[in-house]
Amino acid sequence: MKNFLLVILSGLLLAFGWPTYGFPLLLFIGFVPLLLMEHQVRGSQIRWKKLTVFGYSYVGLIIWNYITTNWLQYADVFGASFAILVNSMLMALMMVLYHSIAKRATTNISLLFLMCLWMAFEKLHLGWDFSWPWLNLGNGFSEYFTWIQWYEYTGTFGGTLWVWVVNILIYKGVLKYHAEKSVKPLKKDGIIILSTIVLPILISLTIYHTYKIGEQDINVIALQPNIDPYSEKYNVPNEAIADLLLKLTEEKITPQTDLVVAPETVFADHVKINQLEEAYFKRKLDLYIAEHPSINILSGISFINFITDESQIKAQSNYHSSGFWYDDYNSAMLLNTSDSVQLYHKSKLVVGVETLPYKDIIKPIIGDFMIDLGGTLAMKTTQEEREVFTTTNPKLAAAPIICYESVYGEFVTGYVRNGATVLTIITNDAWWGETQGHKQHLSYARLRAIETRRDIVRSANTGISALINAKGEITKSLPYGTQGALSGAVTANEKLTFYTRAGDYIARIAIFVAMFVFLITMFRKPRMS
Repeated sequence: MKNFLLVILSGLLLAFGWPTYGFPLLLFIGFVPLLLMEHQVRGSQIRWKKLTVFGYSYVGLIIWNYITTNWLQYADVFGASFAILVNSMLMALMMVLYHSIAKRATTNISLLFLMCLWMAFEKLHLGWDFSWPWLNLGNGFSEYFTWIQWYEYTGTFGGTLWVWVVNILIYKGVLKYHAEKSVKPLKKDGIIILSTIVLPILISLTIYHTYKIGEQDINVIALQPNIDPYSEKYNVPNEAIADLLLKLTEEKITPQTDLVVAPETVFADHVKINQLEEAYFKRKLDLYIAEHPSINILSGISFINFITDESQIKAQSNYHSSGFWYDDYNSAMLLNTSDSVQLYHKSKLVVGVETLPYKDIIKPIIGDFMIDLGGTLAMKTTQEEREVFTTTNPKLAAAPIICYESVYGEFVTGYVRNGATVLTIITNDAWWGETQGHKQHLSYARLRAIETRRDIVRSANTGISALINAKGEITKSLPYGTQGALSGAVTANEKLTFYTRAGDYIARIAIFVAMFVFLITMFRKPRMS
């Protein structure tokens, strides 16, 4: 019963430390009860210790996963269950691996292994086919962005490292107290723990107050059409959408406006990719641009390409029951007075909605079944490079970040390394309703601003559309569930942060350390308890 209460406490501490409602100091003690549970199981006479550690860990981690991401069920109950249960299972397996090493290595070595293993797990979650990095620990400080201004040097893995170092120090302090039954030896430990929490915050506050925002001379408009994706979006012709977007733009446009941003797949009535120029809605946009030659319109759009040459079939191509192949794209386009249209195809895809993980293995088992977590159900075709849209303003080079892509720190730095001076995020968060889903998604955008020191123009179909400066501050926003346009000025920045250049170097070091510790300890005999 004691272990059961410990893991429940862990789950609750982690959950109520999470954005956007939580207080992140709780993350610094969230894993301590879980570690105490493992310590007690390891020292007990229980026969099936690994299974016991897994079972207890699973309970606590499901609590954390469910409370923080249960909003997924508003799009699809099965998909939400799959994400919560599988992610919790993978996290619990990390505790089992730690348990195996802890039986063979010293306390310090085994805890170092756990910290590095967890970061290796988070890095895996950023890159493999079942990618789901929503609960990577560094994301937990997104609402308290004044604490983590040093993410421009470390990325979110700096936050993960911070969380684990403090948890480990507190855990070791608890063990010392139980061993010595006195608080006197803990005074020094308490000072170290407090310093480990406070010093990074003080460093961050210093950066925050000394960082100078550049000249805000890029004038932008973010559109929020507020179209219901379940009842309206896929039934409204592109021409009607164009009329609505231009109506909203007209409310805010000035002769100085440089950029108008519209949401992900706002033009949802699939356009043949090789026939965009003939589309009537594009002609409407072109006519408006001709009247306002300084503006650039960046918008989401759904494309389709019917494949007539079988040699062009790709792994991401879709087969229709009518007997033909096609590519489906979730794309961004930029229109201006130039004759050419700039395109980018979303390349970090929602699992089960836009991509089928390990297709060659899974499709023979489940067929064409796809999980509905919000979106259109077809494999999307991606591209290798991060595209940067050039504009009529030589200072403005826009990164067309599409929805889920904004959760990936190192991925977003690819746009910046390719020359982006401003980040745009286009998204449709309406699938989850008035829940933490859209709030967390907006909050995570702050992290991308800090990591790259780029201002962000965020256009969300139903909200929350926002302007975010390079310090992670939301300077303007439109409430969820309202229709409108947001205008303001942002800064174009050409400088590269250390994190933009180095990427997830902390995670790469952690992977090496975890593998090294595993190899030198796993084949040792267990130590005496």
